[in-house]
Amino acid sequence: MLYLHSNIGGEVISFTKKRDYMKDTLEPNLQAENSGMSETAQAPEITPENISEESNVQKETEETNSVTNNNKLSKEEILDKLAVLVEQPVEEVRLDVETLKQAFYKTHRAEIDEAKKAFVEAGNDEKDFSFVENETDKRIKELLNIFKEKRAAATAEDERTKAANYALKLQLIEQLKSLCESQEDFNKLYGDFKNIQTRWKEAKDVPAEHANELWRNYQIYCEKFYDIIKINNQFRDYDFKKNLEMKTALCETVERLSTEPDIISVFHQLQKLHQQWREIGPVAKDFREKIWIRFKTASTIINKRYQEYFEQQKAKEKENLVAKIKICEKIEAIDYSSLKTYKDWDKKHQEITELQSQWKEIGYAPKKENVKIYERFHAACDVYYAKRKEFHKTFKENMEQNLEQKQLLCKKAEALKDSTEWRQTTEKFIALQKEWKEIGPVPRKYSDTIWKRFITACDYFFDQKNKNLANLKDEENNNLTLKKEIVEKISSIDESLNHEDALSALRNLMKEWNSIGFVPIKEKDKIYKAYHEAVDRQFERLNIDEYQRKIETFRNSVNDSGKQNLNRLYSEREKLMRTYEKMKNELQTYENNMGFLTIASKGGNGLIKEMERKIEKLKNDMELIVKKIDAIDENIE
Repeated sequence: MLYLHSNIGGEVISFTKKRDYMKDTLEPNLQAENSGMSETAQAPEITPENISEESNVQKETEETNSVTNNNKLSKEEILDKLAVLVEQPVEEVRLDVETLKQAFYKTHRAEIDEAKKAFVEAGNDEKDFSFVENETDKRIKELLNIFKEKRAAATAEDERTKAANYALKLQLIEQLKSLCESQEDFNKLYGDFKNIQTRWKEAKDVPAEHANELWRNYQIYCEKFYDIIKINNQFRDYDFKKNLEMKTALCETVERLSTEPDIISVFHQLQKLHQQWREIGPVAKDFREKIWIRFKTASTIINKRYQEYFEQQKAKEKENLVAKIKICEKIEAIDYSSLKTYKDWDKKHQEITELQSQWKEIGYAPKKENVKIYERFHAACDVYYAKRKEFHKTFKENMEQNLEQKQLLCKKAEALKDSTEWRQTTEKFIALQKEWKEIGPVPRKYSDTIWKRFITACDYFFDQKNKNLANLKDEENNNLTLKKEIVEKISSIDESLNHEDALSALRNLMKEWNSIGFVPIKEKDKIYKAYHEAVDRQFERLNIDEYQRKIETFRNSVNDSGKQNLNRLYSEREKLMRTYEKMKNELQTYENNMGFLTIASKGGNGLIKEMERKIEKLKNDMELIVKKIDAIDENIE
């Protein structure tokens, strides 16, 4: 067995024992003052402060990414995950619980806002709104409170542990200092030194503000101890060699990691490798700078990629902020004085709904601006909904006034319905009907009742008038003869005429038909049927499209009906207006639904085409109704 002298009191120590001693005692990164501590001076990025700072940045990004993923979970899925996580160690699941918490409250706030919106749109006062939480909400909040208490307890325990570790390490440094000044036997000093090292390793974390100072003091006295016991050159060289091998292996590992695609995972691994580097002792002076530059260069590549990743994230967040500012400015720039009708407010409400959808699709803004921009957006929306509520309130008050005016017209109509002054009373009824038309809508629950009351009085008068106009029979018979002649002329239009002349001749005959008065009631349907059949045959021969034919036919029917009973025109007009409003609401629903469909979604292309077909048909039907209303208005006037 090979023996080496320790030079302490002439004691002889076996090489085997020195080898074991080297293995057990040189694990800390002992960078003595006489070695210049070059590695520490050149590696500011591996200090506890820098590692902590980069870790914080990483945590923020992981929280952002985790929140984005968890936003897709339902409350039930969040509850299931929380039920599992709260039973696990706090620090292992803290980030997951926090992101689930954010996802829950975002979903919860969205439900409350939607419920409030529906409540207000139903005509209720916003201050009367209340939201009842379900059992899922209550259970989630219970689990969050349980986790909060566990985390507080864990944090308190961690702080107590760190304080105890700090106090212990101070004692160990004092013990090291005593060893350096001791003159006792080497074997005893060696045992005490090894025991101090073991206890130092077992005492893990300390308060961050004391970590660097503790580490430096510990390293100084360890190096002093090595100097005092005068480790021979062979022992130190062997130690340096093993440290170089370990540090070379770390360099190779970092160099492999630099090409890995998952930069987040790579960065986490790099932090652990830096910690291992610190725990490895020094290498020979000739290799010290070279091996450190190699390790630092490989680390810099990873740190640069990591920084570029966050720069991209920050740039995207800035773009999101600009987009959200534009949305806020659009809502804040609304000219409420220009919104005077329901149509105006409905159109503006569609715009607000679209802007809110766009807001939801935009990602997070920079952290320091995210809350501010959301509060600005929410405040702008609150102003809009307050103004809209005020308009509805005023509109309802106007409808109440309209109801009073129409009730007054009903009384006037009922007072005139028994009059036998046919001509004068007819003019009065026409004036009442015109005035009725100019008055706006009434509350929906009174709409049918008040209209029925008014039209009943009008119909009664005109029915009585018609019964007393027996002298019109001869004129009606003469009108019947004239209309039969018109039917014959329509059927006999010269087919040699060109399209325009033939169409002009047909229109003139239809106009002549409309200029002829009533026919006997018993002949009315028959002559009308003959007339429409003759007109339809000419339309078909002249290739008049279905839309134009409907307009021409309806106009002809309205002209004839207007001569018989003006009240029916008003009734038909009200019916068409209600149909138009119904189609308008249906069209708005389809157009809103179009915004939620994309071609990329499953079955999206077919749904979009079907929706577009329905929208086009609704627009054509609405245009036809408008033409019919115009025809009625021409006859009323």
